[in-house]
Amino acid sequence: MKMQCAAAVSLEAETQVAMMDLCEKASRNFNGVSPDLALLFFSNHHAEHISNATPYLRDRLNPRIMLGCSCHGIIGGAKEIETTPGMCLWLAYLPQTHLVPFHLTFERQTDRVVVAGWPKDMPAYDRLPDTPTMLLFGDLFSTPTAELFTFLSDRFPGAPAVGGMVGSGRTPGQNRLLFNDHVVTFGTVGVTMMGGVNICTEVSQGCRPIGERFIVTRAKGNAIYELGGISALDRLQEVFKGLNQYDQQQARTRTMVGYAVDEYKQELGGGDFLIRGLVGVDRPLGSIALGDIVKEGQTVQFHLLDEKTASEDLNLLLAEAKGKLSGAEISGALLFSCNGRGQRFFGRPNHDVSSLHKRIGEVPVGGFFSAGEIGPVGNMNFLHGYASSIALFSQAPDIPSNL
Repeated sequence: MKMQCAAAVSLEAETQVAMMDLCEKASRNFNGVSPDLALLFFSNHHAEHISNATPYLRDRLNPRIMLGCSCHGIIGGAKEIETTPGMCLWLAYLPQTHLVPFHLTFERQTDRVVVAGWPKDMPAYDRLPDTPTMLLFGDLFSTPTAELFTFLSDRFPGAPAVGGMVGSGRTPGQNRLLFNDHVVTFGTVGVTMMGGVNICTEVSQGCRPIGERFIVTRAKGNAIYELGGISALDRLQEVFKGLNQYDQQQARTRTMVGYAVDEYKQELGGGDFLIRGLVGVDRPLGSIALGDIVKEGQTVQFHLLDEKTASEDLNLLLAEAKGKLSGAEISGALLFSCNGRGQRFFGRPNHDVSSLHKRIGEVPVGGFFSAGEIGPVGNMNFLHGYASSIALFSQAPDIPSNL
């Protein structure tokens, strides 16, 4: 039997009823096999009672691995449910695919962060026939993402990760993560996937460059003091003056900064920049502050975030992704979009999932609105904002479809 995926959505407000509704819908779309992977995304309305409902999913569908999380809004089927109760179940049967789930926890000590929970049966990188793809859902309050990415990179160099940060709760302990039969409130849950599945990952950062590129000549921490030997604030004002009236209006609240991921690349395109928010300016010092650490010698360029560019960028990336798969049948997709996107940003509902279906086809889609999107730029994984992180699932070409 070949790879298959299914997605079901329930808008029932009562958690147990929603779970029964989901399982009934999903079982109709799944051809009689137990799923290897079940992903459950549920709005915060269901967080308090989710532990009472997941045993029904286990008994009804018997998934080999079950992961999931609470969220501000769910993405499933052809819908983005942003404010009302919602639950999405995404299932995958992945023949000849090796999956290893994990729940990582982080303890901050005096000079380092200790990571626990890495499975003992996880294959070593130098013994793998191919590079795995990692799926990650992290609690916003208890997951230090820089340490998480460093830890995973040490174990699987260059392996792509996709997913999102869970921030539906307002205080620590309110977010819910699913790890097989357990509901946990801290750390990061995930799974490595390798073998019979081919996963194409894409990150749409939704920005367009403005002005010219500069070299950071003086910086400390997240502050840039000089760009090309000139005050960073003066550089920003120069770029602003060169914009048309519409772009100037957008730039007042939506200016971002992108820095080149690979400084040795000769020609830089839009996908070569990691976008970070401009979080403040210091007029007396002439500096600007970013939502990330900056290093002297980096190449940076100011970017503008707007709905038209974000829409065009997503559609372009999806078209390119379909081309990369060289005609392979896409069985399903996962979509993790920023809380800042959705209807209030694009002015219409279901934008990201509609774009995915338009460019990729009517494949089963699951996902959620996140408090930070996880995805690779170049060969490194990052946490993004205002982005959409996507994973497209197809069967590996050397795996017979009749197995």
